[in-house]
Amino acid sequence: MKGLYSIAIDGPAGAGKSTIAKAVAERLSYVYVDTGAMYRALAVYFLEKGLAPEDEKGIAEAVGQAEVKLAYQDGLQHVFVNGRDVTGEIRTEAVSAMASASSRYAAVRAHLLELQRELARHQNVIMDGRDIGTVVLPEATLKVFLTASPRIRAERRYVQLQEQGKLGEATLPEILQDIEARDYQDSHRANAPLKAAEDAVLLDSSGLSEAEVTEQILKALSEKQKEQGMVKEQA
Repeated sequence: MKGLYSIAIDGPAGAGKSTIAKAVAERLSYVYVDTGAMYRALAVYFLEKGLAPEDEKGIAEAVGQAEVKLAYQDGLQHVFVNGRDVTGEIRTEAVSAMASASSRYAAVRAHLLELQRELARHQNVIMDGRDIGTVVLPEATLKVFLTASPRIRAERRYVQLQEQGKLGEATLPEILQDIEARDYQDSHRANAPLKAAEDAVLLDSSGLSEAEVTEQILKALSEKQKEQGMVKEQA
């Protein structure tokens, strides 16, 4: 379908991808697709089946029996696995760890890839994850690689868990260590490693507010749309 636009936001855990993507989607009236929630939904399913993160064979066999869908209720995105709403279950540390581990496996990524692409074929979307600009939407109108220092990301995660009442006994140093471990795992996995697309706009949000990052992305999109318009006119 012609005339559609897509924004791909990649980056490490805790960089603020989801927060920024939601803000940009609201400003543009785009559909926000939280791919991380889709992987987390599968993680809930794997944990319920008693699978271990390192059990690639078991996970590959189980993933084919898991149907993941996104739906909007009262303006909020909900994620379902086999018809069950698991939105309220996907933000625990156990699910995060399973999602990070299982997302390395080719069978898991292939299972969600076509669904993610299909969403972008019929509507203007903004999609965030680890490989959106490099694998899922390589032809995205705008690609952004959003990052922040590990320390800043750990502090954000600490505050988030605290506000949600899910901090438990976790300490800031432990959260920082976990983030650094995930960074290494995500960037060194053999299948779709975390990396910036060659034509991505690089944004470090460490010292920026949500509003400042949002404005930079909107400005970058406007410039990309103008470039595309010029190309079409020349053609």
